[in-house]
Amino acid sequence: MKRMQPVYRPPVRHRRWLPLLAALPLFGVMAAFGIAPDTITDPVPTQVVVEPVTLPEPQTTDVADADSFDFWTEERILRGDTLATLLDRIGVSAEEKARIVAAGRQSAALQRLASGRTVLARVTASGRLLLLRYLAGEDRLVTLNRVEERFEVEEAQVTLEARPIMRSGEIRSSLFGATDAADIPDSIASQMAEIFSGEIDFHRDLRRGDRFSVVYEAFYHNGNLVKTGRLLSAEFVNQGKTHRAVYFRDSNGRDGYFTPQGQSLKRAFLKSPIPFSRISSGFTSARFHPVLQQWRAHRGIDYAAPTGTPVRAVADAVVSFAGWQNGYGNIVILEHHKPYSSAYAHLSRFAAGIKKGRRVSQGDIIGYVGATGLATGPHLHYEFRVAGVQRDPQSLNLPIAFTLDGRERSRFLAESRPLVKRLDLLAGTNLASFD
Repeated sequence: MKRMQPVYRPPVRHRRWLPLLAALPLFGVMAAFGIAPDTITDPVPTQVVVEPVTLPEPQTTDVADADSFDFWTEERILRGDTLATLLDRIGVSAEEKARIVAAGRQSAALQRLASGRTVLARVTASGRLLLLRYLAGEDRLVTLNRVEERFEVEEAQVTLEARPIMRSGEIRSSLFGATDAADIPDSIASQMAEIFSGEIDFHRDLRRGDRFSVVYEAFYHNGNLVKTGRLLSAEFVNQGKTHRAVYFRDSNGRDGYFTPQGQSLKRAFLKSPIPFSRISSGFTSARFHPVLQQWRAHRGIDYAAPTGTPVRAVADAVVSFAGWQNGYGNIVILEHHKPYSSAYAHLSRFAAGIKKGRRVSQGDIIGYVGATGLATGPHLHYEFRVAGVQRDPQSLNLPIAFTLDGRERSRFLAESRPLVKRLDLLAGTNLASFD
């Protein structure tokens, strides 16, 4: 993660003095070189003198300069993660990693990381770890502190305090660039993009000047941030159109995001199996195949991504096939509720436990991007099928997950009112932050 500081521009009223200030040195020069009457102007003899001049040594940027900038990052623990693999994803340098792993052996919790939980870390731009916090249980906090050039581990029973955080920002170049500038964690930015993915195509629809506001929960201990939680409400203004979402859990335990009027925003199918990845080849009836060197239909969507990027199931399903299939290479085929199915090809490997008959939920990782089969480079080939026929998912009007009935809708309207008021408060603010 990188933190972008807003650039200060002086108000316009200051600039009216610039012409006058620029003119003052000019008048001074004219006065110094004015020539009075009867002044003798004979040529003055001149002599060229050459003397050696010692220049200062050029300044170099050292580690201390890079360490003057640091940032907070939050990383979710994946199945099979070790402290070493987690430090790699956080961005800790190789020089630091060995000492941190050695210090981590003091803690059984750091030796057996629980998948699904998160780690909060403070890291410098050069990859030096300053602090790491890991909530190993609901009330057990493990802290790894830097003390000069060594690391110490502390464990304590804690009671966390939940606080609502309100922030807003504006798109200048990218979504994550804007959320970094507004000091919004990546986990919250990802939740926001996921929530609005049925309304906004974050691959193609973002525009400079789009605005967003978020209200999310954060958990503190003794005033220190331990972890971020769920996005509670959000607003995204895309190309002048306002989209709003509010979180709600019904009496049956089902949860999701809804418009302020109570309409569900959750689609039965995700827009993309890889969030924020670039579409390298779309659904078309005629494309020049880079391997076969011939024109043929491309009945899917290709997402360019590095090898090893996780691939998600777009909806609840049962695995109908996981293995090698001709030009597809390693492929997973999922059967959703009829008549829908989906396919994920060119995978480098399958996720643990993915085999025929396995049930998966929407968002579960089923494999990892690769370049197996007929592929010139790492990417995911994704197909969405209706009654066995490939269709363009970008053009389909897919069903929503569930709706609220009369009683639940009344509960929602009552519980969502304070969250909607917070969005109203943020509307029109400039990079607002309320902790």
